[in-house]
Amino acid sequence: MPGCLVLVVGPSGAGKDTLIRLARAALADDPRYVFPRRLVTRPPSADEDNDEIDEAAFADGCAAGRFTLSWRAHGLGYALPAEAGRRAADGQVVICNVSRRIVAEARRTCPRVSVVEVTAPPEILAQRIAARGRPQDGDLAARLAREGDVVADLTILNTGSPGDAASRLVAHLRAC
Repeated sequence: MPGCLVLVVGPSGAGKDTLIRLARAALADDPRYVFPRRLVTRPPSADEDNDEIDEAAFADGCAAGRFTLSWRAHGLGYALPAEAGRRAADGQVVICNVSRRIVAEARRTCPRVSVVEVTAPPEILAQRIAARGRPQDGDLAARLAREGDVVADLTILNTGSPGDAASRLVAHLRAC
């Protein structure tokens, strides 16, 4: 079967990492599904499970083309390791949380891409971001004002139980 790079996108506070974590647990026994950790120029936290990379290594990796995708957002550098692209090319379904700004590039440069947009109403987003209490999240109003024009293959309105929303994500992944 052909592989696929599944890009999970949406505004801060939509619950992307929660749904990915639940999907990872649901698909843990199936080696076809891969959930690589992003590289981020900040330490991991309870809200974001990433591998830390320093600014110099991020810049070097971007310049040398060592990442499947890379982008900057909120003053930080983010990247998907090259292994993510290789695994998708080898037939696995690779699920990653990325910025909406990188979707067009991914569609141009990666062989098979599926986009899942996770969203919620602004008042729910604001509550979730504020509950993190993470100073590095920056200005709450600015985060909420960011718009994203993306054509998604699946949109999940994440306002109910995380399990219900994750079930929709898992069903989509199984269809990839």
